[in-house]
Amino acid sequence: MIIAELEIYHSRPIAPTRRVALGQRNLPVEPAPGAGGLLLAGILGEMAPEVQPDLREHLYLLLEDLAAGRRIPQPRVRHRFQTDTVGLLRSSHRLVAAHGGLSFKFEGERGLPVQHALGALYAAGQLPPSVREPVFESLRSALVWGQPVDERFISAIMGGRAGSLDDLKAWNDPVAWALETLGLEPGFTRRNVLKRYRVLLRDAHPDHGAAEQLAAARIAELGQARDILL
Repeated sequence: MIIAELEIYHSRPIAPTRRVALGQRNLPVEPAPGAGGLLLAGILGEMAPEVQPDLREHLYLLLEDLAAGRRIPQPRVRHRFQTDTVGLLRSSHRLVAAHGGLSFKFEGERGLPVQHALGALYAAGQLPPSVREPVFESLRSALVWGQPVDERFISAIMGGRAGSLDDLKAWNDPVAWALETLGLEPGFTRRNVLKRYRVLLRDAHPDHGAAEQLAAARIAELGQARDILL
């Protein structure tokens, strides 16, 4: 299942004029940074180590200008950012959920790493001001990551969570996740939370038929949900 996606249009690597544009975007960022912010961070973390050092420094400067909402004169980082996509190649990058886990699907072969990094930065710069700062905080971490963009990267960007779809929900909206985990509705009371927690805790215990290997994770999840609501 695709939960975030970004199309980046770019000139051919050997083209004399270097250009970048954005295509279709599915970047959910409410609440920020959301799945969209995680995808943009993933693109930047994947591409930045392959960018030559002098251009990588300019990427950081561009990141800070975009985060501050400054006017961006063109070209920047040797590429012109434009709206016209005619004559440009298209690459798609996705954040997908499968078998309970999250992973990235990058299409970086047709363009230069710097072009994809620029696409991620400019996409972040076009987000609403109210959500921009948390997204750019994730991009700052991604720009200096310098390691494989894998489960460890996802966990690091998500503040140490395991990197599953449920973890993404908990990271984005902890109260909504806790309500869903305990099967409660808004307007709950402390008594409702504790009562529901005790019922589900009993059901999760191996003595009541729950699989022993899954019991510890479920019990920890229930405890986390209880603590969030209390």
